[in-house]
Amino acid sequence: MTSHLAADDIAGTDKITLGAGCFWCTEAVMERVEGVKSAVSGYMGGHVENPTYRQVVTGETGHAEVAQIHFDPKVISLEEVLDIFWLMHDPTTLNRQGADAGTQYRSAIYYHSNEQKKVAEKSIAKLTESGKFADPIVTEVTQASIFYTAEDYHQEYYELNKNAGYCRYVIHPKLKKLGFED
Repeated sequence: MTSHLAADDIAGTDKITLGAGCFWCTEAVMERVEGVKSAVSGYMGGHVENPTYRQVVTGETGHAEVAQIHFDPKVISLEEVLDIFWLMHDPTTLNRQGADAGTQYRSAIYYHSNEQKKVAEKSIAKLTESGKFADPIVTEVTQASIFYTAEDYHQEYYELNKNAGYCRYVIHPKLKKLGFED
């Protein structure tokens, strides 16, 4: 299990910020990945400073629900992190993942360096060429901006609320499909 440290840099790690629908799902998956040291739910990509969940959920802030991932590049590469990212959501649905609809649920890769941008673009090209999806990939690849950590009650949401409906019917099946839970 990874930690949910503040979004500050963690020594010896790289960070990437990913939007794949609801941040509870992204965090729950990524915290189970070997080499991921921290997965923190938050907001990025909008125009409102210090947004709250109540503001972001309206879709009017421009922010996406994201998880900021700190990973040990000696254990897992960014390419491998992105391979998991593609499996955890549908990158062909614009502003929607399952029943979660709105720009706040968009598929997004927020890169923190030009090298990460190249890796992300190469990963999308590879996925497109694979023919895995009939529809085009709509994942935005954007330079990271300010990361706003979500409220405390969103952190470790799945771990603390496994019996909640969304956790049982959305997150648990996703974790099971990816081989992280029985």
